Amino acid sequence: MLSTTEPKNNVYPATLAVDYPEKKLNRLSSFFRIFAAIPICIIIGLMSNGAGHWGEHAQAWRSGLTAGGILFLPLVLMILFRAKYPRWWFDWNLAFTRFSYRVSTYILLLRDEYPSTDEEQAIHLELAYPDAPTQLGRGLPLVKWFLAIPHYFVLFFLAIAAFVVWVIAWFAVLFTGRYPRGLFNFTSGVMRWALRVEAYAFLLVTDKYPPFSLDS
Repeated sequence: MLSTTEPKNNVYPATLAVDYPEKKLNRLSSFFRIFAAIPICIIIGLMSNGAGHWGEHAQAWRSGLTAGGILFLPLVLMILFRAKYPRWWFDWNLAFTRFSYRVSTYILLLRDEYPSTDEEQAIHLELAYPDAPTQLGRGLPLVKWFLAIPHYFVLFFLAIAAFVVWVIAWFAVLFTGRYPRGLFNFTSGVMRWALRVEAYAFLLVTDKYPPFSLDS
């Protein structure tokens, strides 16, 4: 179900929670995870590259429309000139974002389930649908990507740390079948941080500046 409800005031409009696996992870699947993920990565790559091609009637929009499969430039223009965030554009961005985070969770060894293109599985990602006229500033989409620069720097180093954690976790899963809980929380926290920045700067669902935090 793609519809979302307005979060409480103290909750950021983009939330992510990954269920910690209660059972031991599959060691063989984890060992070959990168290769097992190739088919689903091809699918998400095709979706990313094809999201801007809307048919013969939209030739002028074939470049600069998306950011990794996310409708971006049309939203900037729509919010800027019409103060609107079309619901079907929001639904596409939400569905694609959920799918991409399921793929990331699988590649990062957090879960064994092969990523579904439509089912929620164990990754719970929500975005609050904004009331554009009252909750989104018209000019902010032009500068949000710039205002988020401090987050890009932090996320760069967090991504390096997450890669190191992934290597450590890979060995831990191979020998014990378990993803260490502390490392699991860190990796899911980095993903949550990235989602909030994405929601602010590219999904454009909120004007609330992302917190510098790994916590939910």
